[in-house]
Amino acid sequence: MSEFTLPANSKVGKGQHWPAAKDAERVKSFRIYRWDPDKDANPTMDVFEIDLDHCGPMVLDALVKINDQIDPTLSFRRSCREGVCGSCAMNIDGHNTLACLTTIDSLKTGASRITPLPHLPVAKDLIADLTELFAQYALIEPWLQSDQPPPDRERRQSPEDRAKLDGLWECILCFCCSTSCPSYWWNQDKYLGPSILLQSYRWLCRQSRSEHRERLDRLEDPFRLYRCHTIMNCTKTCPKGLNPARAIGNTKHMMSERG
Repeated sequence: MSEFTLPANSKVGKGQHWPAAKDAERVKSFRIYRWDPDKDANPTMDVFEIDLDHCGPMVLDALVKINDQIDPTLSFRRSCREGVCGSCAMNIDGHNTLACLTTIDSLKTGASRITPLPHLPVAKDLIADLTELFAQYALIEPWLQSDQPPPDRERRQSPEDRAKLDGLWECILCFCCSTSCPSYWWNQDKYLGPSILLQSYRWLCRQSRSEHRERLDRLEDPFRLYRCHTIMNCTKTCPKGLNPARAIGNTKHMMSERG
């Protein structure tokens, strides 16, 4: 008979409850994942009740309020508050998104659940370890490569070439798409995932055949590109409205054209 054991720190228990003030009229509850690597304990889900009359409109505002006024040990990433840095990516009510772009009013009724991006190691609380993802980003060499000598001034770009970047340059590397992809969940040590492959296509789509040959060579692998099964979770969850699945499909087409 087969026996299966869960990985360490995978059993989530009941945590602390932080009630709102008794005179609060509009209260929203958040169940937030808590885990501290310095403590020899399994993770828990703490419940925080927030008075919405004394809180900003976004989920990130609620997290900042918790950190500032209730529990200063709550750890999460944030920076721009404008949806352009990708720092506050997390899973909110089962959906990978940005806390700074998610309004509290748009959440489900009752308690909302907030956890780190799924299927990644957790550094602490809501902070996922992105080490492997950024190593994959470095693998695609995301910078201009040309077999032509550098010009005396800038490299001119036609309006047509510039238009090819629309839907690609807006990616902020929040990794909501990659961490929503089942293919990446099970093969993240080999498959590059939708976020990295979209970034790769950004450099492939406007370079000559001679210039993108080496980039395609780096993707010529049974896993790095072809593990995509067009599940489309990546496109559904992207908080910037981008379509990584299309970029992956276009890259596969480029591969088939070169023979």
